[in-house]
Amino acid sequence: MKKRILRYLKHIFGTIIILLTIGIIILLSENGAVHYGDNPLRLDMDKEGPYVFYNNDSILQTNYLRGNKTEGFYLEQESFKRDTTIRVSCFFRLDSTEFSFNLKPKFEIPKTTYNDGQPILAISDIESGYRTFRDFLMNTNVIDANLNWTFGKGHLVLVGDFVDRGFSTTQVLWFIYKLEQDAKKKGGFVHYILGNHELKNMQGMYGAASPKYHAVASILGKQQHQLYNSNSFIGKWMASKNTIELINGNLFTHGGLHPEIADYRITLDEINHINRNNYYKIFHPKPKKTIDQLILSTHQGVSWYRGYFKDDLSQEEVEKGLNKFGANAIVVGHTIQSKVNKQYEGKVIGIDVQHPNDYHKNWPNKKSEGLLIENGIYYRVLANGDRKEL
Repeated sequence: MKKRILRYLKHIFGTIIILLTIGIIILLSENGAVHYGDNPLRLDMDKEGPYVFYNNDSILQTNYLRGNKTEGFYLEQESFKRDTTIRVSCFFRLDSTEFSFNLKPKFEIPKTTYNDGQPILAISDIESGYRTFRDFLMNTNVIDANLNWTFGKGHLVLVGDFVDRGFSTTQVLWFIYKLEQDAKKKGGFVHYILGNHELKNMQGMYGAASPKYHAVASILGKQQHQLYNSNSFIGKWMASKNTIELINGNLFTHGGLHPEIADYRITLDEINHINRNNYYKIFHPKPKKTIDQLILSTHQGVSWYRGYFKDDLSQEEVEKGLNKFGANAIVVGHTIQSKVNKQYEGKVIGIDVQHPNDYHKNWPNKKSEGLLIENGIYYRVLANGDRKEL
């Protein structure tokens, strides 16, 4: 009887080991990770902000959250005329740092095409990780330790999904806003190309957002979708951005180009125009097949497409879209990779990697990566700033 029980336990233990091994193999093959060690500071909302809204056409109101859930929350509010210089600051709880910048209510729609031969550093899918994003830019000499722009006339390209899944969405968005101003003063560029998660937040689909922002909206006396709508300063700023750009011969978009796009008479400017006109509208399929449906589709659209990594595409299908727009290669995020890499004879470069999270740990431990394009050479850039030619 004892031997039978031991054999039975041995069999159960062996089965558990096999299942765990299979699970780990699947996790690693899908570039996944197990998260643990949540930092309690992630839900600390004292000094959170600013949240800036339009009271009317001429007045802006800034809001900072104060207090805690034990003693209660309140808002520190101030109203300004839009034509005045408004200096605001953004606080990061995890290391008690902050950065300041001016609000400039006039938003310019960025160009779609750039051709100046300057270096490009691209990164995607930061997913609300302010510290991760900030430290990567420091290590790659885009900014210095005081957050000053040091990338000269270079292009910093942010290939979508800088929001959701984390607790520093507000800090990340304002940091991009600040970097954009700082780069312009030095002759450089910050290209914030919207991904599907930016669109989700603008359209009120906040299922992937941290529950922290449900609480933030409540304290502000708003619904969560109002944090990024057209009455929100940062929402209006996001709505001015593009979903695809051609920079020094390379296309940048969050998802990719579906091969069928080459069958239509359409320009990159028109793609951005169609998307921008629908940023606050939720997509739904319609019976008639049109270029608008293809561009806006949550499966085939430029901000959503995963075909380079999920479909069995031919080299010819991949190159159809690139040739249409005169591009040497396309750089995309959206579909997670084990590392920054080239595919389809170097025509597709995937840069979505699993970045570290500000407020929890991952197993296996992940490190950021990006893409540097300099003098026509493509480099995989590691978290410490080292580069490896692709």
